[in-house]
Amino acid sequence: MTAKRTKARSGSVRAHWVILAAFLAALALALGVQGYTQHLAGIGDDSVATSGSADGVPPAVLNGGPVIDARSATVRTARPPERTLALTFDDGPDPVWTPKILDVLKAHHVHATFFMVGTAALDHPDLVRRVVAEGHEIGLHTLSHVDLGTVPEWRRNLEVEGVQRALSGITGQTATLLRPPYSSENAAVTSGEWTSIKATAGEGYLTVLSTVDSRDWSRPGADAIEKNLVPQGTQGQVLLMHDGGGDRSETVAALDATLTRSEGQGYRVTTVGDALGITSMRPAPPSERLVGTAFVWGMQVSGAVVEAIGWLLAASGVVTLARGVLVVAVASRHHRLARRARRRRDVPLRAEVTERVTVIVPAYNEAAGIEAAVTSIAASTHPVEVIVVDDGSTDGTADIVEALALPGVVVIRKENGGKPSALNAGLRAASCEIVVMVDGDTVFEPGTVHALIQPLADPRVGAVSGNTKVANRGGILGAWQHIEYVVGFNLDRRLFDLAECMPTVPGAIGAFRRDALLRVGGVSNDTLAEDTDLTMALCRAGWRVVYQDDARAWTEAPATLGALWKQRYRWCYGTLQAMWKHRGAVVQGGQAGKLGRRGLGYLLVLQVLLPLFAPIVDVFAVYGLFFLDPWRIALLWLAFMGAQLAMAAYAFRLDKERLGPLWALPLQQVVYRQLMYLVVIQSVFTALAGLHLRWHRMERYGSLSVPRPRQPTH
Repeated sequence: MTAKRTKARSGSVRAHWVILAAFLAALALALGVQGYTQHLAGIGDDSVATSGSADGVPPAVLNGGPVIDARSATVRTARPPERTLALTFDDGPDPVWTPKILDVLKAHHVHATFFMVGTAALDHPDLVRRVVAEGHEIGLHTLSHVDLGTVPEWRRNLEVEGVQRALSGITGQTATLLRPPYSSENAAVTSGEWTSIKATAGEGYLTVLSTVDSRDWSRPGADAIEKNLVPQGTQGQVLLMHDGGGDRSETVAALDATLTRSEGQGYRVTTVGDALGITSMRPAPPSERLVGTAFVWGMQVSGAVVEAIGWLLAASGVVTLARGVLVVAVASRHHRLARRARRRRDVPLRAEVTERVTVIVPAYNEAAGIEAAVTSIAASTHPVEVIVVDDGSTDGTADIVEALALPGVVVIRKENGGKPSALNAGLRAASCEIVVMVDGDTVFEPGTVHALIQPLADPRVGAVSGNTKVANRGGILGAWQHIEYVVGFNLDRRLFDLAECMPTVPGAIGAFRRDALLRVGGVSNDTLAEDTDLTMALCRAGWRVVYQDDARAWTEAPATLGALWKQRYRWCYGTLQAMWKHRGAVVQGGQAGKLGRRGLGYLLVLQVLLPLFAPIVDVFAVYGLFFLDPWRIALLWLAFMGAQLAMAAYAFRLDKERLGPLWALPLQQVVYRQLMYLVVIQSVFTALAGLHLRWHRMERYGSLSVPRPRQPTH
């Protein structure tokens, strides 16, 4: 491979992190937009004016007409002429009440001004178009219904520009009339509101207040609303009603009665613009229409994204809960069956497996731990032949083993060819019909080999997975991995055992029938997860693979985040390779079909798809803390952690482990979980890009020691 090609591939690998970062940024933006527009504000009691000082408000405003023009140095106000009623509606459009109000207006041949909330308009664009098509006037009521007199300038601009863009995107027109939410009459204008009125006037807007409040927002009854709308004298008025913000059935009834009465009394009911003789809506320039259309589409897309995420979150929550309930229930049953089998009570009695076993230890530069590993295996209570295959080590691994001069221990030296080639070399040299494979960084308890091979008394069983334990579990990273091994790996193995779909016998500890290995061609080097590939091949050949929880092996786990990343990256990528290689099992029958439809399906959903979705879950959780009820989000997280702790405590109890390390579980969910998800994402992108990942050898620390025998349990 040329240097140029290598650099290109490296760039391709790094590119997916840029894609992921861009995707998460876009997702955060979509969530932020939806959170701001849907949750940060909201339509409430639109008739309550903000309390505050009126210092600085010109007398012409406090004592003038309801339409305020502050676009020039001289502030002017206006009101409708004699016997003219400007009918206005706030807080819409509403899918239920706006159409009913439009029907009443149409029956009376009356037009009105609708001050619309931008988010409501975006949710119901067809209603906005109907309002315009039927000759009514539209005014602006901010994007998310906030008090413009109390928000900072950036948000005030966002609120006004946002609703204007929504209007231009939906109708192709712009509006110049603006009614601030929570405003009322001129005399109630405060200094903060006056500041916002002047600021919006600088953008060309006329502020429209009201002179007659129907108080329909308080739902006093249709008769009371009608009474509130009766004008005093013949002076022109601006009537305030609502077509959104709640149940407006009383408003609809009162409107019909009010229009009938007004017609009989000779009042002209019309829009604000028509009452004042101005044109408040104009076609938007092409550039503004384009921006408005993009804004509408963006809001709609962000809404669809949030809705889709909501459904996916619900689905992932159901899957996660179902998985937790399933693995705990199955683990409980597996434990009971295993205990009965050990007691030889209500299962058929089989002869104890006592024949000699070949233990193969592939070793490449394992000087740090090979002495402890080989010594522990040689000390087994079961008769063993130990074959250490030195795969071209450069650190004297073979010399260390030979210097031990342990009986029954043989060293084979070969050129470096990879772990599969070392295992196959040991397999060819094995003299026993039962073969145990163990990594060079793993130590056995004295009774491990004997316990591990007992399931092979069943002629249907071709391989047995042991129980891998983390030896160097000190520190936060060691505790996290210890929890993962006990709670994640071992609970899953119990499930796979009963479902007869075990996908992996770990390289750290596994027993096999020699003839079963030979029938599948030995250990393949097609994938980086040779143990998973081999296990799946055995399942597809019709062999059962089981889990023996009392066969314990102690392995050295990565002690740094970098080493952990390399190890899990290789594991995950290799597992994806094995899943793809054995995808044909999905349509097969028998033992192969169980692996394909149960095992591969479980791996695909729980170990690939859910981790890919995990970053979205985390972004959504932050969204919930900012825009939803943070206490509710915190309670949900605590409930989730409680369930995780309960499941972990049960798994620790099954493995006879102390509960002390579980203090690290909450932090594991915050830090370690994200690291594992990123590993999956990296592996999937690498696989999809068709890149070849080289073997990542883990650094050895020499922390292993020969374990003391455990007291037998009953």
